[in-house]
Amino acid sequence: MKMNNLLARCAAVLALLAPAHVVGAQGTGKDPDLERRITAVMPKVVAWRRDIHQNPELSYEEERTAKVVADHLKTLGLEVRANVGGHGVVGVLRGARQGGVVALRADMDALPVTEQVDVPFRSRKTATLNGQTVGVMHACGHDTHVAMLMGAAEVLAAMKPRLRGTVVFIFQPAEERTEKGMTGGAAKMIADGALANPAPTAIFGLHVFSSYATGTIVTRPGGLMASSDALDIVVHGRQTHGAMPWAGVDPIVVASQIVTGLQTVVSRQTTLTRTPAIVTIGSMHAGVARNIIPDSVVMSGTIRVFDDEQQNVIHERVKRTAERIAEASGATATVTIDRGNYVTSNDAALFDRMRPTLQRVALTTPLKKDSIGDPTTTAEDFSQYQRRIPGLFVFLGVTPPGTDPRKAPANHSPSFYVDEAALPVGVRLLTSLALDYLGGR
Repeated sequence: MKMNNLLARCAAVLALLAPAHVVGAQGTGKDPDLERRITAVMPKVVAWRRDIHQNPELSYEEERTAKVVADHLKTLGLEVRANVGGHGVVGVLRGARQGGVVALRADMDALPVTEQVDVPFRSRKTATLNGQTVGVMHACGHDTHVAMLMGAAEVLAAMKPRLRGTVVFIFQPAEERTEKGMTGGAAKMIADGALANPAPTAIFGLHVFSSYATGTIVTRPGGLMASSDALDIVVHGRQTHGAMPWAGVDPIVVASQIVTGLQTVVSRQTTLTRTPAIVTIGSMHAGVARNIIPDSVVMSGTIRVFDDEQQNVIHERVKRTAERIAEASGATATVTIDRGNYVTSNDAALFDRMRPTLQRVALTTPLKKDSIGDPTTTAEDFSQYQRRIPGLFVFLGVTPPGTDPRKAPANHSPSFYVDEAALPVGVRLLTSLALDYLGGR
C-alpha cells in the first residue's frame, strides 16, 4: 500500500472513530487537540512498524528494537533507562501539572516463524534457536505494539503542559520466551525496577488480535487470558524385545493410558461451571526401532486455567493421575510442572473506571455491562504487572474489511496479517487511557 493511500485510509478510520459525546467518570467527549496530534504522528507510527517488522528479533535479542525505542524517547525529552531486565526500555514523562502515575506497556520480541505474507516490508531474517536455523517474524504483532506506544509517547509528550501527573512507558523484551526455563521479560523488568521510581498505581496494555475486525476493542473484567504452565512427564518402563512385551514394561502403552486419563482431569474432575480449563499433551517421544520396546517415553504439554485455586487443584490431579496409572502397570512417572504466566486478570474497579474511555474509542457498539468479549486460552506475561498493581489489558482487532475474522490467519501463523488502519485506534486508546486515568483532560 502506498503511503498516500495509507494516510487516506487512516484519516477515514479516524473520521469513523470520531466519538459521540459520552459522559462518564472522566466526562470527556471529542478532543480536537488529541485528534490532531494522533493524525500527525501516524506516518511515523506506520514507518516504525514497518521498520521493526522487517527487522524482527527473538526473545532476549531485542537490541536493535530497544535502541530505536530509546533514541526516540530521548528526542522527546523523556527520562530514559535502557537495559532494564535485559533489553527493556523505560521512559518517564512528567507532566507540567501535579498528579498520579500511570504506566503503558508494549512488548518487543518476535517469533521463530518464517513469514509468508506478501508485503514489501516482509521479514526475511533468520536466526539460530536450539541449534536450528529458523525464520523470524512478528507473527504476534509486537511490532505494532511498539510503534503504537512510540506514537502515544510522542503525542503525550507534546501535551506535557496540560498533562496532570506522570506516564511511565514500558517497552518489554521476551514476552514470548520461547526457550524453556527462561524467565519472561515482565518478571525481569519488574525485578529491575520498572515499576519503581516513579511507582505507577495502574498499568494498561493492548494486544492486536486477528480474531476481531479492524478497530474493534475487546476486553472484560476478571480473567481475560489464561494461566500457562509447562507440563513434562517421563514414563519409565523396562526395555525389552518387541516380540516379548511380557519380559519388560511397555512405557508407550502406559503413556497412551496417561494421555487418555489426563482428559478426565478436565472433563470429570474440574468444576467447569466455575472456570474453563485445558490439559494438552503436545508431544511424545519414544523408541528408536520398530522391534524394541523402549525404556522410557517423554511427553510435554501445557495446562491452562482462569482461576488460581483451580490451577493448584489441576496440578495436583495431573500429577496423581499420571503417577497412579503408571504404578498400576508396573511403571513409574516423573511429573514436572513449571509455572509460567499467571491469569491475565483485569482489575474490575479499573475496568469500570475506564469504561467510558473504551466506549469512546471503540469502533464497535458500546461495551455491555460485564464485557464485550470471551476469555481466551492464550496467555500473556502482562499478568506479572497485574499481580503488583491494578491492570487493564485490551484486544485490538486488526482483520481488514472483507475478511471474516473467524477465518483470518491466527496470531503466531506465518500468514498473520495486520491491517494498519487499526494503528490510529491503538494510539488513541493508549493516549486516552493515560489521560483519562490521570484526569488531565
